[in-house]
Amino acid sequence: MSTISTHNKPGTTMEPKHTPTRVTRVSGRKGGKKLGAGKGGFTAATADIHVLYQHSVQNVEAEIDFIDETFEAIRGRKGVSLREDFCGTGATACEWVRRRASNTAAGLDLDQPTLDWGAEHNVAPLSKDQQSRVVLHNRDVTRPGDATGMDIVLAMNFSYWILQERAQMVAYFRSVRDSLSDDGIFFLDFYGGHEAFQEMSEDRKIDEPDAEFTYVWDQHKYDPMSGRMQCYIHFEFLDGTKIKKAFSYEWRLWTLPEIREILDEAGFSNVTIYWEGADEEGDGNGEFEPVTEGEADPSFICYIAAEK
Repeated sequence: MSTISTHNKPGTTMEPKHTPTRVTRVSGRKGGKKLGAGKGGFTAATADIHVLYQHSVQNVEAEIDFIDETFEAIRGRKGVSLREDFCGTGATACEWVRRRASNTAAGLDLDQPTLDWGAEHNVAPLSKDQQSRVVLHNRDVTRPGDATGMDIVLAMNFSYWILQERAQMVAYFRSVRDSLSDDGIFFLDFYGGHEAFQEMSEDRKIDEPDAEFTYVWDQHKYDPMSGRMQCYIHFEFLDGTKIKKAFSYEWRLWTLPEIREILDEAGFSNVTIYWEGADEEGDGNGEFEPVTEGEADPSFICYIAAEK
């Protein structure tokens, strides 16, 4: 039976993960003045939604820092093989093979156009050696084929919430466990708190050296009877144009006890929860500590490490 355990591991520090919660509201533009496109030249007519997503949602460098350091802290060795489930453009898999010449990665996703975009924009810029160590498959995550024997399997950005029935989630988790090496670890992320159940919209300004736009997370509809939710990502640009519903998600809003129980049912031997700390203003500080008890925050994010 799995338990939450600290393994006496130190906490891990990383840049705050971009999630639907803990975002900063930005004020509306004043005076109705039409502005230019800003840094990166992004407008609704010219922007690539995958580029926008990678700027506003993913932080693959920090995420791989956490995965790499935590695996070594638990197992006493470096991980080598990694599988990114629901990989989309494969950005995380590509970051993994950049880290060490020994690292290999596989990505699984059912959306071929997104995989094709990732092959062109994320895999192709890698060196020839790095390209040889990463492969993106159009494949069901519950039928991984030869993408097994992995040290690490990832299900990040809450993508596994697309599985809305308990039996589906159990089957997926069991498939992951079967796909791991003898000392492999399954890493997931999770967000919750009472704000996660609200129908609400939050926005965050993205202001980077080569990108300037606003990311909008829209928790559009939640059904308390089924736990199902409809969410969207919208993008707004300095010239006043918008991309509405750039990404759409039909999820079940799982609770952390449910996920822990399903991991246990799927046969994982030990589960560790890494809870994000807060800064002086109460926002997430990017520091994740192993815990045995959480806090009743209105919104929180955490990582889960499930050992085979």
